[in-house]
Amino acid sequence: MTSPETVLATSTLPPPRDAYKINWIRLAPFLYTVGLFVAWEIGVRISGLPHTILPTPSRIFEAIVQYWSPIWKNSLQTLYTTVLGFLIAVVAGLGIGLFIGWSKTIYAGLYPIMIGFNAIPKVALVPILVIWFGIGTVPAVLTAFLISFFPIVVNVATGLATIEPETEDVLRALGARKLDIMLKVGIPRSMPYFFGSLKVAITLAFVGSVVSETVASNNGLGNMMASAQSNFNVPLVFAGLLMLALEGIVMYALMAWLEKRMTGWAHRSTMSN
Repeated sequence: MTSPETVLATSTLPPPRDAYKINWIRLAPFLYTVGLFVAWEIGVRISGLPHTILPTPSRIFEAIVQYWSPIWKNSLQTLYTTVLGFLIAVVAGLGIGLFIGWSKTIYAGLYPIMIGFNAIPKVALVPILVIWFGIGTVPAVLTAFLISFFPIVVNVATGLATIEPETEDVLRALGARKLDIMLKVGIPRSMPYFFGSLKVAITLAFVGSVVSETVASNNGLGNMMASAQSNFNVPLVFAGLLMLALEGIVMYALMAWLEKRMTGWAHRSTMSN
């Protein structure tokens, strides 16, 4: 039996040294962000640049507080159009990617067309979308969709194309059909590529939304920044950029969490501290 003295001595032992160890990896994003804003603030103040050229972070935060109501309203609008276009891109990109990756013939025939379409600057398509659908939310949603679905298609098709021929030969020898190979090997094999592409697609969707809002919308952060630019309200322009960055970081983190949650088995850490 353990004596009371032993129990008392054990309970008074200091916690292990690792308990006080600072997790610099978790703190790094916050420290680097604060360092960036501090360096920015000091650099602008030392150089004496006017706020109409490059405002200080403190002036930008003042603009956020001053114009919080329109910033919040337009941020929600941009987030709505971006997410809606992104969700359409996920469904369409996954379906087209599976179709292209179904056979080498389809892959060889449609892939050059996809590359050619992706090479077209999406801002050049906005006037056409305005002619078809008018000024408003629809062109912004479609632009977000058009600019973000290509990475999803490419990654899904690439994942299907990486199936080893030996694996297909063995499965066919065991009586598996093309559909069986696709469902049991191809789609699971392409899932890491698919979820990895979502991180790229969601950031591109923000680009598409803002481009369309700048050209052909009466709402959204793109329209707000264009109006602020015409009034030489540069702090408000940077405030809109900061809100866009914040929304992009949050959505990227959500996609990264989803990727880790769904395909953590496919990743191995290769980076050292």
